[in-house]
Amino acid sequence: MTASNPPPLATDLTEGLKRLKMSAMRRIAPDLLVTAKTQRWSPEEFLRTLVEAEIAARDESNAKARLRAAGFPVTKTLDAFDVTGSSVPAATFDYLSSLEWVRAAENLCLIGPAGTGKSHLLVALGHAAIAHGHRVRYFTAADLVESLYRGLADNSVGKTIDTLLRNDVILLDELGFAPLDDTGAQLLFRFIAAAYERRSLGVASHWPFEAWGRFLPEHTTAVSMLDRLLHHCHTVVTDGDSYRMKQARQNGGTRLTPSK
Repeated sequence: MTASNPPPLATDLTEGLKRLKMSAMRRIAPDLLVTAKTQRWSPEEFLRTLVEAEIAARDESNAKARLRAAGFPVTKTLDAFDVTGSSVPAATFDYLSSLEWVRAAENLCLIGPAGTGKSHLLVALGHAAIAHGHRVRYFTAADLVESLYRGLADNSVGKTIDTLLRNDVILLDELGFAPLDDTGAQLLFRFIAAAYERRSLGVASHWPFEAWGRFLPEHTTAVSMLDRLLHHCHTVVTDGDSYRMKQARQNGGTRLTPSK
């Protein structure tokens, strides 16, 4: 025996909810009316359930939209980050996970060798920020500079930066992976200067700060960039063996040895 379908809403109610863009209410109201009548809900209880369902549906839809806009290359979560096997102190991990640094418009710099969890932590924090209602944008450093370069052609660099700063946090991965020319370095500095004390920046680089001259062609630019980046910043230095290399060895891969 199958349950009968609930009677549809009156046409004027359906059209009204559609006009108000209350899609969740429109979808669940017929079933909920049956439940309310059967269980003798008060009008307030019925209305509260409808409103809560609409809010939950909109929150979920907005989170999905923010996730698409973030541009993450992969999905990473804080739950999947191996804190015990990481060089990141547990207290530091807990603080970063609280996202207090995002709310305070502070920066985060993750510095350490390849494979020590920088990108995982950066992307996972971005996912957590989205889940808490923040707007996030992820770039590799090369992609960000390329986007700013494109703005030189039509003098829209300022507009591009303003658009990026509509986000609450901008994550910049693989900084220093490739050297920048003078123009690229100036564009990157312009972006960091514009974000200073306005938005949170999350940066991951395998170069320690004293070696940033390796990929920034001019000393003054490097100093000025670091001055703004590090003024309100939480610096986390990662070390240890590469997670990817450890996994490869566990899966039967060959240990790499330095050439002589």
